[in-house]
Amino acid sequence: MHPTLLKFGNFVLPTYGVMAAMGLIVGLTIIVHLCKRDGLDEERCWNIGVMAILGGVFGAKLLLVINEFTFYRAHPADIFSVAMLQAGGVFYGGLIGAFVAPGIYIWRHRMPFIRLLDHFAVGTSIGHAIGRLGCFAAGCCYGKPTEVPWSVVFTDPLANKIAGTPLNVNLHPTQLYEFAAEMVIFPLLLWMWKRRSFEGQVMGAYMFLYGVARFFFEYFRGDPERGSVFGGMMTGTQLIAVGMVVVGGILWMWRKPFTHQPQQTEMAGNA
Repeated sequence: MHPTLLKFGNFVLPTYGVMAAMGLIVGLTIIVHLCKRDGLDEERCWNIGVMAILGGVFGAKLLLVINEFTFYRAHPADIFSVAMLQAGGVFYGGLIGAFVAPGIYIWRHRMPFIRLLDHFAVGTSIGHAIGRLGCFAAGCCYGKPTEVPWSVVFTDPLANKIAGTPLNVNLHPTQLYEFAAEMVIFPLLLWMWKRRSFEGQVMGAYMFLYGVARFFFEYFRGDPERGSVFGGMMTGTQLIAVGMVVVGGILWMWRKPFTHQPQQTEMAGNA
């Protein structure tokens, strides 16, 4: 674990920030590439991507504050602290923010929202995978104590200070669980994108696959940042995961046909 990548005097470069930025860049580059292959306006796709990033960052922090509202109500200054800036936030909040922020732009420019979701699903999966490596380096999103052979032990006091990571305790490497899941999902989505037959097919698959995986990974998570619902029967994240599975199924049942496929012949030849 290396929460600090570089340090020169008072300048500190957090590993999480670098990995998160790398994930955003790689994911957005793939999204724009797919948009271009699909005949969509490249510049507008870049704009949508930037809005999604900003909305995702804001949404992740906001859901973190909501889940830990009791603490932040008693310590409101911590919302604007360096620790909050370095914290990854809650992924589902970021996912919701990444949908809402660019949604207005897409609507105003009358772009094919559902078809764009298919491109974003592919880029999001690989970007999230890279970001989870940053979580592992920082010690956030940690797992419950365990004695499994592949358990990990965090020792850096900075991780405990920023994320409350238990030190010198064998924990489930939940960050690596999600990394592995996304690295399986990403090539499946890319393969499906080249062969999709209806709009929303790829995003529907992503929401279903990741939703199922995240629901079960929650049983191994040890950090308290996801809240609880129904009297503690499940975490707020598990409820959102169930919602993702349902929406993913709806997209597949809806099977919205393509309204415009300017490069379908070329893509079929490259598949």
